[in-house]
Amino acid sequence: MRTTATVLATAGLLTATQLGLAGGAFAAAQAPQRAGCPLNLVYPTSFYINSHGWVTNGGLYFGIKNKSTTQSFKKVSFTITNVKNIRFGSATATGGKVTHKTSQTVTVYTGTLNKKASLGMKVQTHLLNTHSYQLKFTLRGQGWNCAVNQGTWGN
Repeated sequence: MRTTATVLATAGLLTATQLGLAGGAFAAAQAPQRAGCPLNLVYPTSFYINSHGWVTNGGLYFGIKNKSTTQSFKKVSFTITNVKNIRFGSATATGGKVTHKTSQTVTVYTGTLNKKASLGMKVQTHLLNTHSYQLKFTLRGQGWNCAVNQGTWGN
């Protein structure tokens, strides 16, 4: 029994070494949800980074999803802003368009967020420190009772 465990552990270490220098990371969000807010935040809970600190697989996806089956909302913008040790590369929008993009901030906008629709962005992300990073969410629009500050995400 011990021999089997040792062999499996050694094989696991070799496999991880053979995969290269890529590492995994986990993040948590501290997002306040108001009772009257019909939107859900969408954010990654785990991802991989390469040896240079860039997130693999094209970057990270952040967004919002309209939970309402009856309401649409106007002039919706969703912004992510660096708080600590994150830089952004190129960004692509889903459900809208990128209206502002710097290495510190990315904003997506849509004129109308339909019922059960989503608005988001996939952003190439560089972590300057893989053990300590954070960004904040900002949400603006018309027709709901949601806070502008939607909390933070990171480690």
